[in-house]
Amino acid sequence: MTRIFKSITVLIVLLLNINKAYSQVTTVVDENGIIRWEPSGEEVKGFGVNYSAPFAHAYRSAEKLGLDIKAEIDKDLYHFSRLNFDLYRLHVWDTEISDAEGNLLENKHLDAFDYLLSELKKRKINFVITPIAYWGNGWPEPDEETPGFSNKYGKEGSLTNPKAIAAQQNYLTQFMNHVNPYTGIAYKNDPNLIAVEISNEPHHRGTPKEVKEFINKLAKAIRDSGSKKPVFYNVTHSVHLADTYFESDIQGGTFQWYPTGLGFKKEIPGNLLPNVNDYNIPFNNAIENNNAAKLVYEFDAADVNKSYIYPAMARSFREAGIQIGTHFAYDPSFLAYANTEYNTHYMNLNYTPHKALGHMIAGEIFHHTKLGEEQGTYPDNLKFGDFLIQYEDDLAVYNSAEKFIYTNSNSEKPEAISELREIAGHGSSEVIEFEGKGAYFLDKLDEGVWRLEVMPDPFLIQDPFGNNSLDKTLAVIKYNLNEMKIDLPGLAGNFEFKQINIPESKDQKAKGGAISVSPGTYILTAAGRDFEIENYKGDFRLKLDNFVAVEESVDRTYVLHEATNAAEANQSLSIDAEIVSNEEVTKAEIWFQNGNIYEAVQMNAENQYDYSAEVPQNLLIPGIFTYRIILETAEEKLTFPGKVSGSPENWDFYSEDVYATRIYDKSSFISLFDASMDADMVVHSWRPGNKIVPLNSIEDEFQVRLDELFSEDIENKNATPIYNYSFRFNFKKKIGARLPGDQKELIIKARNLKSGTEKLQVALLMENGSAFGKVIELGQDLKEIRIKLDELEPVRTVTLPRPYPGFLPYYFEHQNPQDFDLQMIEAIQFSIGPGIERENLQKSHEIGIVNVKLQ
Repeated sequence: MTRIFKSITVLIVLLLNINKAYSQVTTVVDENGIIRWEPSGEEVKGFGVNYSAPFAHAYRSAEKLGLDIKAEIDKDLYHFSRLNFDLYRLHVWDTEISDAEGNLLENKHLDAFDYLLSELKKRKINFVITPIAYWGNGWPEPDEETPGFSNKYGKEGSLTNPKAIAAQQNYLTQFMNHVNPYTGIAYKNDPNLIAVEISNEPHHRGTPKEVKEFINKLAKAIRDSGSKKPVFYNVTHSVHLADTYFESDIQGGTFQWYPTGLGFKKEIPGNLLPNVNDYNIPFNNAIENNNAAKLVYEFDAADVNKSYIYPAMARSFREAGIQIGTHFAYDPSFLAYANTEYNTHYMNLNYTPHKALGHMIAGEIFHHTKLGEEQGTYPDNLKFGDFLIQYEDDLAVYNSAEKFIYTNSNSEKPEAISELREIAGHGSSEVIEFEGKGAYFLDKLDEGVWRLEVMPDPFLIQDPFGNNSLDKTLAVIKYNLNEMKIDLPGLAGNFEFKQINIPESKDQKAKGGAISVSPGTYILTAAGRDFEIENYKGDFRLKLDNFVAVEESVDRTYVLHEATNAAEANQSLSIDAEIVSNEEVTKAEIWFQNGNIYEAVQMNAENQYDYSAEVPQNLLIPGIFTYRIILETAEEKLTFPGKVSGSPENWDFYSEDVYATRIYDKSSFISLFDASMDADMVVHSWRPGNKIVPLNSIEDEFQVRLDELFSEDIENKNATPIYNYSFRFNFKKKIGARLPGDQKELIIKARNLKSGTEKLQVALLMENGSAFGKVIELGQDLKEIRIKLDELEPVRTVTLPRPYPGFLPYYFEHQNPQDFDLQMIEAIQFSIGPGIERENLQKSHEIGIVNVKLQ
């Protein structure tokens, strides 16, 4: 017994010494509002993600799928390291790890979180922790009955009820004192903990005095644990209390950014760079006057499956003086096939490689651009430092002397190819030609020695932003042997390569720089260069023979193709499709029909997945041109759409599904908007009176009914009124292959739904975000109003969808040329407000729009 007691005593002393030693390395906020490492004084930098596997839906889903949550965490953290992330943030589901009095509960969720933090430390990834979320644990499912104070009091009660506040104080002190059993270090002493954000999005409704007292009580509870960590508070809600926040006992404010809103339920099209041109903080003086720091706790371009936007957001954050940031949220790999956790977000290295690499570049921006330095105004801010952003090609590039990172195929030349040490890419570039669809990474280990890691090929088979379920597969993964050609100094010609994540793989030789690689990890060596993994003494951050990726999930044949909506007679038209199958596709052809004209054309395979065929000119005559794609495998024929066995040549072929494209005469008008078909893709702020109303058997009307143009924002009571309600439709997909060029006028069929007249500004938006429009007058009678295109003048572009937080700029400020180019238009913007007399702005406004045409 005495021996056991002595052992326990020694262990306690050891843990105390460990905590004391670690507590000497910490962070502080200096007199200029900069987070710095102590004792070195170095500026803290960091970029990464939110990731919630230890809690709520993700944890429950792992249990349902029979998975080991810690093993799944390990897989995703490998990808964090692969993407060079060095920061992590999460709002902890306090409702799962506390009781109603705020006592910390030692349970499976806290254990998984402790494990996650310990593994982050091993990978040199720092973290910001938000101990209180105020959420239930259900989303997207119903909430469970949980023991915590948030469940008992709810968010509103937690902000005002004295018993709830006492519970939070108790919880915060216990939380910070908690010793992580995997590290032996208390949270309060963990050197990787940069800052503590008290709570997630509190939404205060109280007086400044009440709010300040609340914040100070919770900040004190954190410090009562002995913690010296900087305390941050969320300041992007109830921003009229900004002075109160920064006069409280905190060292910094936390910010969010959802520039495309949340929950559009489908992918948002168009150039969204105007939405991220500027992160303007109207209360920045309050921050500077109190020497406070700034960090971003969450950001994402929700409902956007593009890569270009994330580096642009990072640029704007750094311009705004924001020091570190974390994206929301990284999809656990075991859930990413279904995107059930947050269906308005979607990001994972294996499933969205282009977006993941966009975040990798964003991380470089956070590390290599000067805090607060202006990078210009759009479009001049798309090339800055070593960074390049292009909407047209969905491209972002980081091109420094030692690193070359790109999100899609490009022709950029490496800044200093002989000095390159790290390449990460998707698609092809001047140094890598690749036929696969996944990301790849090349890291120079020594002269003439590179490590190559190739991720599997992902295929998005459905829009990931809709109503999702674990039973609904949105994306699949394919392992294939793809050709890669490498053109790097020291690896010229017939270099040698070997797959090292599979034991006993054989040495192989490149042919003219070309190799065939399946997903895995390889060592590439110059001809005659010896290299043994066991003897490697370098500082590469990953184990050399590691490889982590989602397993193959293609279990049938998929044809990923969407018909062009419209085309013009006699113009060329190509049919492109991605074909992925668990069988070898031996033949792919298209059967066309337009009226009584029939043709069959074999599709050309550009690689193992990409197929195309030119439509015969004799089919490109006015009419509805239909077609099917027929595939042959060793076992069967399949017809698409519908994946129907057999082909139309069979007597018992029953499917009536076809792809269809409308072929128009060049002189016919171009439909830009039709309420009966396009209303669900209109981007607008919700109003209860907005709806679709049938007018007759062929026409519907998009009705907008507003009680007033401006209403007070409960989250920003001091906002300057903006008397404008705008909504937008991107018609790029609708007009298909038709190219505007000779049209002379815009025709709007619309009316005022009230007595008298109403003014409506109608504007065409170009791809660069510039808007050209005119105010028209609507009467009570439904009629067509014509605007000559040469009457259009520059007008203000509204950033739509409206962002979170709501204090961000309403209008897009740019330096685009003031020249209208009809061939560059992509959207139409309707605005109620411009031209309306001041005394009528706050009256009700009701309009109906049936269609808009270009003729």
